[in-house]
Amino acid sequence: MEDNNANNGDAQSTIVRSPSRINLKQKASQKEVDRFAKFNKYGKSYDDILVMEETQYPEFTLAKNKARFLRMVNWYKQKQEWLEVAPLSGLTKLFKQQTKELEGIRSCKMDYEMELELDTLTPSQRAYRKDELRMYEMHERMAVSLISKMQLKLKSGRR
Repeated sequence: MEDNNANNGDAQSTIVRSPSRINLKQKASQKEVDRFAKFNKYGKSYDDILVMEETQYPEFTLAKNKARFLRMVNWYKQKQEWLEVAPLSGLTKLFKQQTKELEGIRSCKMDYEMELELDTLTPSQRAYRKDELRMYEMHERMAVSLISKMQLKLKSGRR
C-alpha cells in the first residue's frame, strides 16, 4: 500500500518507509559534525595554536595520538622560543626544512581526506583516519605559523 502511495507522488509515504535508517545516519553524521566543529572552533579562533590551553586541544580517539600531538606542540613551542636568539644561518636551514616538510604534511592531509571521502573504511579505520587528519591539520597550521615568523625574522635580519 505504501508503494501505491509513493507512485501517486505522496512524498510523506516515501519518508515513512525507512525512518530508522535515516535517523541513524543523521545522528552519526551530526555527532561527527559536532566533534569536528569543536575542533575547528578552537583551531580557527586563535592565530597561533601554541597559545591555546590544553583543554582546547582537539580530542583524539587514541591516547598515542594525543601524546604525539603534545610532543609536536612542544617541539613547535621550543622552535618559536629559539627563533628569538637564532643565528641567520640556522634560521635559513630550518626555514628550508620546514617548507619542505609542509609540502609533505599537505600531501598526507589530502590523502587522508580522500580516503575519508571514499567511504570504504571500517569504523575503526575511519576513526583512526579522522584522528590523523586532525593531527595533520593542526601540524599544518603550526608549520605555517612557524614559517611565517621565520620569514619575518629573515627579512629583518638581512637588511
